[in-house]
Amino acid sequence: MPATFPSPDPSDVDVVVIGAGQAGLSAAYHLARKGFVAPWARAGEAPTYVVLDGEAGPGGAWRHRWRSLRMATVNGIHDLPGMALPEPPASAPANEALPAYFERYERELGLPVVRPVRVRAVRRDGGSAPLHDHEAGVAHEGGAAHEGGVGAGRLVVETDAGTWSARAVVNATGTWTKPFWPVYPGQETFRGRQLHTADYGRAADFAGAHVVVVGGGISAVQLLDEISQVAAGTTWVTRREPVFRDGAFDAEAGRDAVARVEERVRAGLPPRSVVAVTGLLWTPALRAAAARGVLVRHPMFTRIEPDGVRMADGSFRRADVILWATGFRAQLDHLAPLHLRNHGGGITMDGTRVVAEPRLHLVGYGPSSSTIGANRAGRDAVREIVAALRVHAAA
Repeated sequence: MPATFPSPDPSDVDVVVIGAGQAGLSAAYHLARKGFVAPWARAGEAPTYVVLDGEAGPGGAWRHRWRSLRMATVNGIHDLPGMALPEPPASAPANEALPAYFERYERELGLPVVRPVRVRAVRRDGGSAPLHDHEAGVAHEGGAAHEGGVGAGRLVVETDAGTWSARAVVNATGTWTKPFWPVYPGQETFRGRQLHTADYGRAADFAGAHVVVVGGGISAVQLLDEISQVAAGTTWVTRREPVFRDGAFDAEAGRDAVARVEERVRAGLPPRSVVAVTGLLWTPALRAAAARGVLVRHPMFTRIEPDGVRMADGSFRRADVILWATGFRAQLDHLAPLHLRNHGGGITMDGTRVVAEPRLHLVGYGPSSSTIGANRAGRDAVREIVAALRVHAAA
């Protein structure tokens, strides 16, 4: 059973963590290790924190993965900090095995996760303006002394269950609730079914259909493989030629990929996924799909017509279904009142810290969107927050 806590009245805390996926739980773990406690369990001068999660139960985005995704084919799972993932059967559905692991983690560590709580907006207390880049840079110089940063006022977290006030906020809302749907000419005329990866249930739903799969990521090729085994026909289209790689990525390649994504967010550019940088790994299932002639990539179609798509070479492909495996964007709508985005549409970052708002850390974002990256980001965000609070208290 999930851990149960008193129903807390929204109040002042030192840190609010938004989201209880991998990144949010990592932040919660490290806060607990640094002596932070739940607001209803405060003893003496111990700092307080709370985790607000919009889901009905533990597991984050894993709760919503398609049923056919098994532990044997899940890409890139990493233990939560402080508790190893028990070895589940390879055939276990990921949307059962991983939420069960998250539930045990929350319960055994006694993490103060309150759910379901929907965060509607995060604002500056008193409506103060965002810092200019040069001001934020001075506030963070040296990595510890955040004068004018965490200690300067509070952030107000407005939810459907009341309002919290925090000296720092760790945002770990992920991407699953914000699927990206491209727009193409004629899209509204299509008489068939259009769905996104987020809506996918099972391959059997496509039996006998002609299916166009759009996208060049892991989800696209996994679902293309599944669907091709029951569909009347499949067509795979991507904007760019996918890059497949043999073998596992070594540590150096992984670090290089993360560094390249981090370089973008430091420059204030919208992040790319790590997979977009590294390419796709050949797996036995994908090799079998290639042998069946399934992994034949076509350039992106030019328009959508009522009964199919018009290809780049002018030919027509019939389609009953278009599956948009086109990825997700970071769910940051509730941060809009902070006016964090720059002219290029990105958010300028320094590690996990938002340059324009030093009291806010984004974890599971950009270079930390992998499970191992999320663990590290949670740890790094807490380290900075603790240092900032300590400096403010000393002042």
